Amino acid sequence: MRCLIRGLLFTLAVATASLAASQPQTGPQSGPHISARLVAETNNPAPASTTSIAIAMTPAAHWHGYWSNGGDAGFGMQVRWTLPRGVTIGEIAYPVPDTLVIAGLMNHVFERPYALIAPLRIDPSLAPGTPLTISGEATWLACTTEICVPERGTLTINLVAGDGRIAPSQRAQFDRWRSLLPQPISAIVRYQMVGRQLRIAIPLPAPLVIADPHLFVDTARINQPGGEQRFSRVGEVLVIETVAGDDAANARQFSGLLRLGGTRGLSFVAVPGDVPAAGTPFVVTSAAMPYAPEAAAAAASSSFDLAAFAYTLFGAIIGGLILNIMPCVFPILSLKALTLARAGGDERSVRAEGFAYTAGAVFTCMALGAILLLLRSGGEALGWAFQLQRPESVVLLIILMAAIAANLAGLFAFGNLSFAITPLAPALGEGSGAKSSFATGALAAFIATPCTGPFLGAALGATLTLPPWAALPIFGGLGLGLALPFLALAMVPALRSRLPRPGAWMVTFQRWLALPMLLTALALIWLLSRQVGNMGWLIGVNALLATLLLGWWAGRLQKHGKQASVAIFVMAAMIVPLALALPDSDARRDNAAPQSPNGADGARPWSGSSLAAALDAGQPVFVYFTADWCVTCKVNEASSINRDETAASFAAANVTVLVADWTSADPAITAELARHGRNSVPLYLWYPAGSRDPEVLPQILTPSMLIDRAGRSDASR
Repeated sequence: MRCLIRGLLFTLAVATASLAASQPQTGPQSGPHISARLVAETNNPAPASTTSIAIAMTPAAHWHGYWSNGGDAGFGMQVRWTLPRGVTIGEIAYPVPDTLVIAGLMNHVFERPYALIAPLRIDPSLAPGTPLTISGEATWLACTTEICVPERGTLTINLVAGDGRIAPSQRAQFDRWRSLLPQPISAIVRYQMVGRQLRIAIPLPAPLVIADPHLFVDTARINQPGGEQRFSRVGEVLVIETVAGDDAANARQFSGLLRLGGTRGLSFVAVPGDVPAAGTPFVVTSAAMPYAPEAAAAAASSSFDLAAFAYTLFGAIIGGLILNIMPCVFPILSLKALTLARAGGDERSVRAEGFAYTAGAVFTCMALGAILLLLRSGGEALGWAFQLQRPESVVLLIILMAAIAANLAGLFAFGNLSFAITPLAPALGEGSGAKSSFATGALAAFIATPCTGPFLGAALGATLTLPPWAALPIFGGLGLGLALPFLALAMVPALRSRLPRPGAWMVTFQRWLALPMLLTALALIWLLSRQVGNMGWLIGVNALLATLLLGWWAGRLQKHGKQASVAIFVMAAMIVPLALALPDSDARRDNAAPQSPNGADGARPWSGSSLAAALDAGQPVFVYFTADWCVTCKVNEASSINRDETAASFAAANVTVLVADWTSADPAITAELARHGRNSVPLYLWYPAGSRDPEVLPQILTPSMLIDRAGRSDASR
């Protein structure tokens, strides 16, 4: 009886749709139950480019539309495109659907506004100014829990070939729509038939906590949509068991979607293969909270893994401790050196400074982590060190580094303090060693956190799989590890006794420490130019010179016994006009310095399509994720990647090199990092020839790591 009802409903829907399609309709597309409109990400797509086009669907109250495979009944959007010469449209991508059971039938539906996105490709032969009219005859099904009405409309939009400029509002809209699309799994997904049971093995990280999973199969008749679905864990693999459909036994492969929770999921293509026996049954939580690709942030306390949390926290502390010897933290180490060298006085005040410094570092790391989690929960595709992806933050750091350099050089002093180790003290209050130490710890964390080293990448990546109350202590552990050396000196008098005695040498040492701060400011100006183009040089150099000039003026006032508060206030307030002078997001993309890879010969920019093409070619692939503000990345590139012997070994083994530049925020790169359990750079992936399962290399590279792998690939050919 159930199969009969299903067949009758489907036949009725198709027949009604065919009847509706036979009636001529022109003019603006509009359905009484689900409205549809065609939207382009840019009104002036550039020749030889690929942009996005979307069909925005808005159901009326109590109505719903359907996913590509509607389930037991229903069907998705069907479009017959009419396109101008030189324009093609790719396959439509659907967001993650909801499930709706009506009369015992499973439906894959959208009960909220949603958008179907497709790539729009413009041929290089089209000249700028060419009018491009995109039109499509679309048919879709609108239903309530009681009735279904096929609807039809002509979707039309007029574009003009141009420079590809995207308005900020259009970019924001498409970013929101793209954030609801499932993220593809590059690892091999296998399925196996056991009688009438369909068993699927999906590689997923073991610490991953998933809320409200559901399997959707895009290919019809592979499974029974309303059949029972059982989920279990076998190490790094999620095993799904469900009821097979009539065509499952003869299928060579099929595509599907795993909902992890809420409105996000993972898409995959499954091929025949061995599937392990079911393992630990999966406990489905009732909450469905936002998550990153392959990283759901929803966990019930009953499923919280305390041992895994403790291990991750320990990794964050050790990773933060190692940051003290990383080259990107050297400017902060110079500030610490003066602080530790003068560590003296009574034991109580020294310990107070140690605790205050630690509190500043921990507080800043937790604050940055909280902001990151809040932004990600709002749909933003961001990762660790997101602050350096914003030009406004870079301008702030240029002013801050220049002010510290002027202070260290003796141009002026903050309040009555004799050493430039408390650059934020005026904002926190003068005359308190504890407040000064808190400010120094906060500054150390703010500048040092963009770097990652051993242990830290995996620890920070784990914060994407933990609930917020468990993720924040991981960020705090990073700050604790960063502050541990100073805290140890403050708490252990025997360690302080080994420090050099204070003396006149400290003044000379202080003057020399102005140099690394100036070099840091110059490096930040270069970074700003990479983000916004030549305007970055102009704004950055002016910020540096103006800060040094204000520092000199403040020093002149202080020498005459006057307060320098006005000069210091103007120095801090410069961030406002300079930030306003920065180009908007569209101008930044147009004017930014070309991000040409400077790695091994023949390196190309990374993208999902470029990686897929390289893997399809069957050659070894090396992918490295980098950023201009990541000193660790640049050290690895100089010492291991950009070397003649590395380039020669790659050329001999025909290695494809792809560079993912994360200098500015890039949702695609952020998603790919999260897919590998990371939210920071560097990340290095090595794909052996013919394999789609990458080897994750250490975050500190050596030339031999790359040359040996290339050599093995060359020898195996």
